Amino acid sequence: MQQVAKPPYAAITLGSNSFNMLVAHTVAGKPHIIAKYKRKVRLAEGIGENGMLSDDVMQRGLDCLAMFQQMLQQHQIHADDVAIIATATLRVIANAELFQQKAFTILPYPIEIISGLREAELIYQGMVATTPGAGKRLVIDIGGASTEFIVGEGSKVRFKTSVPMGGVLFNQQYFAQAPFSLDNFTRAKQAVSDALADNLVTLKQLGWDSVLGASGVVQSVVCLLKARQQAPVITLAVLTGLRDEVLAQSDMQLSGIKGLNAEQAPTFASGIAILLALFELLSIEQLHIAGGALREGVLQTLADKQRF
Repeated sequence: MQQVAKPPYAAITLGSNSFNMLVAHTVAGKPHIIAKYKRKVRLAEGIGENGMLSDDVMQRGLDCLAMFQQMLQQHQIHADDVAIIATATLRVIANAELFQQKAFTILPYPIEIISGLREAELIYQGMVATTPGAGKRLVIDIGGASTEFIVGEGSKVRFKTSVPMGGVLFNQQYFAQAPFSLDNFTRAKQAVSDALADNLVTLKQLGWDSVLGASGVVQSVVCLLKARQQAPVITLAVLTGLRDEVLAQSDMQLSGIKGLNAEQAPTFASGIAILLALFELLSIEQLHIAGGALREGVLQTLADKQRF
């Protein structure tokens, strides 16, 4: 008897830097991705001193949701097979309810605003589902407005935390005007140290066998290394070299850095600063890119739901 094909499903993540949508169907119990959509919305750029998201940045987010809705219709995805998860920016803005109301008129599905710890859990699940490996693994996901740290072994999470630092926020706070100086990196490192202070000892005591990065900045560095035909492994020497290249640029677009595309440039300096600080504070020797993170974790939960 021929098995009936299960319908496709979509995982949508509304991050502080990027909005993403993955469309998949299940093959042998695992999500098989059939389409990917992504837009650099940089939602965290729009947070004002009053804690409100600005109208123009909110509109950028809503325009992206309109595109996602068109793609959902094109793939004929049923309402029960869509999950929308929002992270740090929608956790903190004062007008999150207004964003949700406007979003619902465009993309008529509920948006679940998750806690930082739930985000960390999903990031780890997404990594495990997509990245082979053994031993104790430290996963670091540097987002636009929050960074998650997870230590796990196999599918079991041993430690998780989420701290309020990220590429878009640091870009505004420490890298708002070019050319940059070593002082920009020094101040960013101090901010990373302050943000991680409560968790630093615990992380070091737990230890790990390998480190994986699951963020846009890690993807940017790996893409750059591949474009230069270098091994896609991030080390302190790689990051120090990239910092020096950033310091040699006179424009915000960092146009003289070979292998860096224009879409990745706006948060590249702040991302390098955060990674450098983490390598030094946590004595990381090398970092590899994870196969997946938050959106793949959400996708896996949808695949698991279809099994029942």
